Amino acid sequence: QVQLLGSGGGLVQAGDSRRLTCAASGLTDVKLALGWFREASGKERECVGAVSWNGDKTHYADSIKDRFAISRDDTKNTVYLSINNLQPEDTAVYYCAARHDYNLLSSTLFLHNITYSHNYWGHGTQRTVSS
Repeated sequence: QVQLLGSGGGLVQAGDSRRLTCAASGLTDVKLALGWFREASGKERECVGAVSWNGDKTHYADSIKDRFAISRDDTKNTVYLSINNLQPEDTAVYYCAARHDYNLLSSTLFLHNITYSHNYWGHGTQRTVSS
């Protein structure tokens, strides 16, 4: 059973840069695309982005600015979300999610939809940005 554990949240000042981490366990020869989404209070779930099972392709939602970067380290079974120049509007609970990519498609649509259709997700981690 795959389990995801997000960490790295907390309170920061506007303009700071931070990285969230999501560690996966229970992996046994699986091809998983990994993604991040966020939920701000009173707002709908928002896709942040995702990385393909082999790390060759990264997708970011149109609403996400260039301040965000997703990467994965399969030697550590970990996916990262780095955010530069954090802003108060980045305040949200951030979740990591995983989806089996049986056909090794890694299409933009496949990666985007991890937010809404995933096999596993981790407990969210709160990121609060003060102005």
